[in-house]
Amino acid sequence: MKSKILALSNNKEFQELIKKKRISNKYITIYFGKLDNKDIKKLNISFSVKKKIGNAVKRNKIKRRLKNIMNDAVKRISINCNFSFLVIAKSTMLNNEFKIIKDTIFQDFKKIK
Repeated sequence: MKSKILALSNNKEFQELIKKKRISNKYITIYFGKLDNKDIKKLNISFSVKKKIGNAVKRNKIKRRLKNIMNDAVKRISINCNFSFLVIAKSTMLNNEFKIIKDTIFQDFKKIK
């Protein structure tokens, strides 16, 4: 099932998600939960990288990696579209191989049901 990926739109949605469930590994922290007034047919996900991690080039590289991983995840594993996701990256994403990061993130999304 290929679904369109949408970003969360306002601060209220981010604050609601942070209060809900989370799952974490050494690369990212995923906050997830059901939000009202969201389209169930589309995947609502946003990526966040703190300024502390590095300059704009490094932060954008991390975001590109995460978007690429999520596009593959939508195609390969079943992700619950009832949930909205907030993915916060950690600094270890810069130093490790893409394949290792991808496998770890796939395992976390399989845990979320």
